Amino acid sequence: MLPLAWPYYVRLFVSFSLFLVAGVFSVMANDPLFLVLPFAWILIPIIFRFAVTRTEQLFWLMFIMLPLSTELNITPQLGMDFPDELLMMLLTGISIVKLIHQPKWFPAVLLKHPLFLVLIISMFWISVTCMYAAEPMQAFKYLLAKTWYIIPFVLLPQVILPSRSNIGKMAFCLLMPMLLVVIQSLIRHSFYGFSFKNIQQVLAPFFRNHVNYSSMLVCLLPVAWYAWKLTPTDNPKRKWIFYGILIGITGLIFAYSRGAWMALLVGIAAAWVIRKKMMGTLVALSILGVFISAAWLITDKNYMRFAPDHDRTIFHTNFSEHMTATIEMKDVSAAERFYRWIAGARMLADRPVTGFGPNAFYLHYRPYTVNRFETWVSDNKEHSTVHNYFLLIALEQGIIGLVLFCVLYFGMLLHIQRLYHRFQSRFYRTVSLTVGMVLVMIGVINCMSDMIETDKIGSLFWLCLGMTVLLDGKNREEREMLA
Repeated sequence: MLPLAWPYYVRLFVSFSLFLVAGVFSVMANDPLFLVLPFAWILIPIIFRFAVTRTEQLFWLMFIMLPLSTELNITPQLGMDFPDELLMMLLTGISIVKLIHQPKWFPAVLLKHPLFLVLIISMFWISVTCMYAAEPMQAFKYLLAKTWYIIPFVLLPQVILPSRSNIGKMAFCLLMPMLLVVIQSLIRHSFYGFSFKNIQQVLAPFFRNHVNYSSMLVCLLPVAWYAWKLTPTDNPKRKWIFYGILIGITGLIFAYSRGAWMALLVGIAAAWVIRKKMMGTLVALSILGVFISAAWLITDKNYMRFAPDHDRTIFHTNFSEHMTATIEMKDVSAAERFYRWIAGARMLADRPVTGFGPNAFYLHYRPYTVNRFETWVSDNKEHSTVHNYFLLIALEQGIIGLVLFCVLYFGMLLHIQRLYHRFQSRFYRTVSLTVGMVLVMIGVINCMSDMIETDKIGSLFWLCLGMTVLLDGKNREEREMLA
């Protein structure tokens, strides 16, 4: 029986007793954490009842908290993104309970969708790689975390977002908190004269660095742009959305992130590609380009031509010098990427089938590095990974894992293009184009980083999959109505 169902005087007596006992143990053990127990006794039943009866409100709250969440280290080995990851876990638990008690609650559209089938096969393969992983505990933690990303962002949108108004509400819940973060960062940055050197310290506690910040910001700009386009011209909200877009672009400029700027340009080009039905050609050319580049680099060890000068690869505090160093291949971040990419490629060659297992790169890449590419930041105090998500998938999940992820990702892009040209509704055509632009931007960003495992970009990626499945269902409904 839940404590809330007990008589008031019984709950009061038990709560008082717990406070007393916890206080005694806290003094005896000299550990204040014992005092948390009485609060857990009081709050957990209240939170549980609210979660069960107000699941949709938790869903909206999760989107609101995505731009506002911060990294919380519970122990040196255990950390989480708070509070958005906590909300993801809560929504996942509620969804599992609902599926057990109401199997028909599961959206039928998911079971019939080919992309969801690819996702299930991919998850199965990840579980296989976990069994062969170099770090089994880390690998199974990765699999568990993947679950509480997929359920809230792929499954729940099919239940909560079928209406146009709810899709608009989701966009609002993402854009408004992000706008607040951009405004506060610009204000704080202005005290430093918008210097490149100080951009990192004005983003705390919401973002770890300017790369995470600019990546999420650039992915939300298409959402804001098309929200502006879909708002009627006589609606006073339209001008405020436009002002928000200008603030967002300003924030992106002063984020000083080369990858995000490139993602914006490629995303704009992707809108033209989708309209011209050329996404299939672009995907084929991209894959061919990767194969040709990889073959050339391996042949006669051509990759050695890019070996940096250890003493000349430095981090520039002046942005113009930073850009010049990037072009001349003397920037430390570019040089360090080559160092890790070579290590990642050699790890893949060592274990091409199952890989090293999820979350294994940092602990095992050192023996595979080439000293000629080492830089003065190769000690990797941040414990960051290979800085290319496609390579990361390959070295940790093997060639099969990479193929499955590419089928999922490129399948989403081709699916979105098909939906864009099939829709008659202007609203859903616009939503399809927005999803396509965001997907392309995420792909560009993850060629130079590995951010799909982060809450900021990972949530948007899986949401794009959820939206693709949802739009497919809407397209079938539209065609049936027209027929």
